[in-house]
Amino acid sequence: MWKEFRDFINRGNVIDLAVAVIIGGAFGAIIASLVDDIIMPIIGVLLGGVDFTSLSIQVGDAMINYGNFIQATVIFVIIAFVLFLVVRGYNRMQKAEAEAEPEAPPEPSPEEALLTEIRDILKSQSG
Repeated sequence: MWKEFRDFINRGNVIDLAVAVIIGGAFGAIIASLVDDIIMPIIGVLLGGVDFTSLSIQVGDAMINYGNFIQATVIFVIIAFVLFLVVRGYNRMQKAEAEAEPEAPPEPSPEEALLTEIRDILKSQSG
C-alpha cells in the first residue's frame, strides 16, 4: 500500500496539480486584493457609496441577508472579468511570441544532404 501511495504521489500529474493549486491560491489572493482594494472602492465612489451587504429582510425569526448575495455576485462578476482580461492578455502575448519566432527549417539528414549534392552534380553535368 505504501509503495502504491508513493508511486501515486510521485506521478507528474499530481505534482503539477499541487503546484497549480498553490500558484492558484497565491494568484487568487492577488485578484482578491485587486478587486477588494482597488476596483470595489472605485465602484463604490461611482455608485455613491452604496453597500449591498446591509440589505436584509426579516422573515419570521430568520434574517435573510440578500445584500450579501448581491455583493458576492458583483464581486464574482468583477473577478471573472479581471481573470478574463489576464488570460486574454496572456494569450495575446503567447500569440505574439509564436508569430515573432518563425520556425527554422530542420537540418537535412545526411542522406538528404548527399542526395542534394548528387542532384546538383547531375544538373551541372547536364547543363
